[in-house]
Amino acid sequence: MRDEYDFSKGKRGAVLPATGKTRITIYIDDDILAAFRTRAEEAGSGYQTLMNEALKASLAKDDKPLTAAALRRILREEMATGSGR
Repeated sequence: MRDEYDFSKGKRGAVLPATGKTRITIYIDDDILAAFRTRAEEAGSGYQTLMNEALKASLAKDDKPLTAAALRRILREEMATGSGR
């Protein structure tokens, strides 16, 4: 080893470029993890992939609350088509 190293041209940050995924540590309930591992084994894929897909699907949901105006519109449409019976 050298006594001294020259870091004047060094760069900060990760040595490898990011690939669109980030490694994190999280705590998951044991029963949830077991369920994903079982599903992954049945599907022939990885449990982390299934968890990622489930999270994406959850984010894609339209979680906006149903407003009174939207409910009235839906009811009018249903009553006009006769399918509200």
